[in-house]
Amino acid sequence: MVRELFQNKLFLSITLSVIANIIAWFHMNAQFKWDWAKGPMYITLVGIPISWCFYYSTRFLVEYYGHLWNMRMTAFGIGTVVFGIMTWVFIGEIPSIKIMISLLLALAIILLQITNI
Repeated sequence: MVRELFQNKLFLSITLSVIANIIAWFHMNAQFKWDWAKGPMYITLVGIPISWCFYYSTRFLVEYYGHLWNMRMTAFGIGTVVFGIMTWVFIGEIPSIKIMISLLLALAIILLQITNI
């Protein structure tokens, strides 16, 4: 079962996209909370795993869907949801009603794409 799961391109791409978006959140937003995130070495080194994860996430999603548009919508939705959660947890910005509706719409975009209807 685990082997089949890791061979599933949709599972792999979503996992890599979530990891990439978490790392990217720290890459871009940690500077507002922690001083260690403001240095050029941190900025440069953290960009490497982000690029690797986004590259393979994109590749696996396009192979799964066969189209770039489906990949883009899925990646957008994942990025929006991860950003919302990370900002709430680490910065303490509680989403307003408008933001919550936007997060639900992002989740709807993901679900529409992965059902592949």
